[in-house]
Amino acid sequence: MLLVFENEYLESFNEFEIIFQNLMQKTFELLKIKEDYEVDVNLVDNNTIHQINKEYRKVDRPTDVISFAFLDKIDGEVKIKGKVKILLGEIIISLDKALEQAKEYGHSITREMSFLFVHGLLHLLGYDHMKKEDEEVMFDLQEKILKLGGQKND
Repeated sequence: MLLVFENEYLESFNEFEIIFQNLMQKTFELLKIKEDYEVDVNLVDNNTIHQINKEYRKVDRPTDVISFAFLDKIDGEVKIKGKVKILLGEIIISLDKALEQAKEYGHSITREMSFLFVHGLLHLLGYDHMKKEDEEVMFDLQEKILKLGGQKND
């Protein structure tokens, strides 16, 4: 398990690398994931995530988190044999949105950033919230992981 962390915005947010590593470990333990995955995380500003959202999702506004899963199956794809790290995907988090939402919801920036990371990670692992029953499963898992990672709802 490897977390590749890149912060393109505020240096003070570099502390989240350790928090995200812990949350990723707790997620993999809870879900009994044994594969040697790599997850890339990028912290960006609203302008950057707005452009990504517009280009890839055709949504012309900033958002809080975007996940790009790299393990979607493609017909005819060659499987890699042997023990190598597999890039599970990339999570892009807007620090501007995280700060705004932490204030709006009345909890800490650590709680908001942790929530966005876990939310993005679960998307990479195939969870979604398009249907009510899927949303309940995903959101329940998010809360369990956040508690395991020491993140309170503050």
